[in-house]
Amino acid sequence: MCLLLGKKILITGILNKLSISYGIARIMFKHKANLIFTYQKNKNKNKIRELVKNMTKYPIIKCDVSKDKDIKFLFFKISKIWKKFDGFVYSIAFTPENTLKKNFLNTSRLEFQISHDINSYSLLGMVKNCINILNNKSSIIVLTYLGSQKFVQNYNIMGLSKASLETNIRYIACNIGYKNIRINGISPSPIKTIASSRIKNINYIIKLYKKHSPLCESITIDHVGNVATFLASDLSLGITGEIIYLDSGFNLQIINNIE
Repeated sequence: MCLLLGKKILITGILNKLSISYGIARIMFKHKANLIFTYQKNKNKNKIRELVKNMTKYPIIKCDVSKDKDIKFLFFKISKIWKKFDGFVYSIAFTPENTLKKNFLNTSRLEFQISHDINSYSLLGMVKNCINILNNKSSIIVLTYLGSQKFVQNYNIMGLSKASLETNIRYIACNIGYKNIRINGISPSPIKTIASSRIKNINYIIKLYKKHSPLCESITIDHVGNVATFLASDLSLGITGEIIYLDSGFNLQIINNIE
């Protein structure tokens, strides 16, 4: 079954084969989606283009979501290629490097602002710039993490900005539903990526999740790809403003005496 046959989807956030958005793109491509990809920095353009060349016939488009002009240009370019499309995958996360290493109480005002700008406001910026070129029954898929709801050691300001992101999802859902467009988040277990490798003891955290989750199963980028494909398909009509926990049930528990 090809769940996304004829669907036109924008994918953000790919850096390499370990990227969660790469796993999403790979599964969506298997389900016959038409895909367009973005890149942020010129130095990564050729690497990303080579990585996705078998999944798209379209040029990859530069977009730094901290710049309004880049967001506007992205959707201008898409409107020239597709005219209208069926949704996008928001797999964007950034915080100044030291914020994941130092004491949370030492977070500066600028670090706070940058983290919330990139990790939350940019979603709103993207939605409002593409709302008029999204098809009926479009779907927006957002990547988040449990650190938005629970204290996770060393996650620091990312946790606050992800909490903002999840609230953003709910408010956006209630403001775009009249157009029959939905938005949902996926909150997976920690997965080893370039971004997560900046978190202290990430390998230990991944093992802890597997050991203490009810299903005792590690989550991969393919798991995320499967859920994202469901959310992008018409099988998920009627679901909006939700956060789907894809963590083998880890979020259900309070873990005591962790070893």
